[in-house]
Amino acid sequence: MIKRLLEARLQQAALLKKVVDAIKDLVQDCNFDCNDSGIALQAMDNSHVALVSMLLRSEAFEPFRCDRNIALGINLGSLTKVLRAAGSEDILTLKAEDAPDVVNLVFENSGSDRISEYDIKLMDIDQEHLGIPETEYAATITMPSAEFQRICRDLSALSESVSIECTKEGVKFSCQGDIGSGSVQLRQHTNVEKASENVSIDLSEPVSLTFSLKYLVNFCKASGLSDSVKLSLSSEVPLLVEYTLSENSYLRFYLAPKIGDEE
Repeated sequence: MIKRLLEARLQQAALLKKVVDAIKDLVQDCNFDCNDSGIALQAMDNSHVALVSMLLRSEAFEPFRCDRNIALGINLGSLTKVLRAAGSEDILTLKAEDAPDVVNLVFENSGSDRISEYDIKLMDIDQEHLGIPETEYAATITMPSAEFQRICRDLSALSESVSIECTKEGVKFSCQGDIGSGSVQLRQHTNVEKASENVSIDLSEPVSLTFSLKYLVNFCKASGLSDSVKLSLSSEVPLLVEYTLSENSYLRFYLAPKIGDEE
C-alpha cells in the first residue's frame, strides 16, 4: 500500500492561485518545501536581483499533515494552468505520496458537488536555500497595497527606477525619466473607519534608496492577497516588500537596491 505523506486542505483555492500568479513571472521552477509547520517556498529570479519567500503555515490549512520533510519541485507555469480549473470558492487539497513523482490537486465545489482532480509531474530542482539574515531596518512603511500598486504603475510610465526616500516628514516616491519626472509623497495618517487606508511609518533614521520599477510593479501583483503592504528599508540591504496572509503566513519579496548611476 502506498503511504500518503502530505495532505493539505485549503478552504480557498483562490489563495494559492493569487500567490502563484504573483510570483510566476519572477520564478519559473521552484521547490515547495513541506514540513510539519507548513509549506514554504524560496527562490531567486534569473538575474539574481529579486528573491521571493513564501510561508503558508500549517494553521492556514484544515486539516494539514506532513509526515516528513519533502520538497515538491514544481513548474509554476504548469501549476498556473491547473489552478485555472479551480473556481475561486473551491476548496483545494494538495496530496503527495512517499517518494512522489506527482503532486495531486483536488478541487471541491460544495455548491455543485463537483470534484475535479489533477496530477502535476514533479521536477528535480537543485535549489540552494538562502539564509535570509534578520535585519533591523531603518524605516518600515505600512501602507494600502492598492496605493503602492498605483504609485509603482504610474511612475513606471516615466522611468525605469524609483527613489524611495523616508524621513520624519513621510515617504516620497520619485522618479526621473526621458519624458519627465514625477513624485508622490505620503504622510502618516490614521483612518479610524477604514484601517486598511492607514499609512504608518516607523523610522529610526532617514533613508533613501533607488530600485527597479519593473520588479516593484511585478511584486504588486500580490496586492490582491492583502489590503496593506509593508516596505522595510535600510541602506545597502535589499528592500523587503511583505504581504501578510492569514494565520501569520506571508509572501515576501526582497529587491537589491540600484547602486550609483546604474540604470
